[in-house]
Amino acid sequence: MHRQKISTVPGLALLALAVALAAGCGGGGKKASSTTTASTGTTTNIQAPANIKSAGKLVFCSDITYPPEEFYKAGTTTPQGSDIDIGNEVAKRMGVTARFDNTGFEGIIAALLSKKCDAIISGMNDTPERRKQVAFVDYLKVGQSFLIAKSNPKHITDIKSLSGKVASVEVGTTNKDYLDAQNKKLTAQGVKPFKIITFPKDTDAANALKTGKVDAYFADSPVVAYYVGKDPSSFSFAKNPEVVNPIPIGIAIRKGDTELQNAVTQAIKAIYSDDTMKQIIAKWKLPAFPVKT
Repeated sequence: MHRQKISTVPGLALLALAVALAAGCGGGGKKASSTTTASTGTTTNIQAPANIKSAGKLVFCSDITYPPEEFYKAGTTTPQGSDIDIGNEVAKRMGVTARFDNTGFEGIIAALLSKKCDAIISGMNDTPERRKQVAFVDYLKVGQSFLIAKSNPKHITDIKSLSGKVASVEVGTTNKDYLDAQNKKLTAQGVKPFKIITFPKDTDAANALKTGKVDAYFADSPVVAYYVGKDPSSFSFAKNPEVVNPIPIGIAIRKGDTELQNAVTQAIKAIYSDDTMKQIIAKWKLPAFPVKT
């Protein structure tokens, strides 16, 4: 899910994930659970909006099915991941605690607009289409990649080699949009398109490859890298190219909520300034390089 940046601080050095390719994020449609987590790190004197300050918490909608950005610790309801750490840091720098409400990605913007949360942090790409509904504070830039079986029995190397095959992807994502656009190009070239199967949870889309139901899985590059690292004997990146369609990802905020947007912008700037962002990316093994904004 991707785009052009808004609401970022001039001169802020963003980190772009070298393995990344696009998206955004995941899942079904309804909130499954809420989790409050404590944040660590340096605090900053950033003024939280009055309603958030009085509540003592900043509530994020997150689709917690997208490792390594947001996922549950095995056997628990405790969320973890790079986005969880970033959300915790944003909240702490406002002097409050972060809470993460598990929300299916397909309905995540609707949840924000209906005020079920204060903001979205869920690997969401900042796209022109989404900016019609919400404002963004960008914090990273990622691309998208294909995950394939290690032995590559279907000889998948690029989009054209997917012709006549089957790919899985999470519903409601920019990843799905990208695949749709590529199929249109193949058709225009007289090449047979590939079949796209969508899943409400990204973890289910990835598992479809593991169980042999599809020939390839498509997601943000950090997510694909996570699965390769977790099971290198079963999975690998497709090549030519390994990463495509890089786009910024951001924290989504309701339009007109300028006080919160400004506070989040200041928090993200501070997280970069004291190298906390660098530490988070290193922790979650997300190779990255700086990009000037």
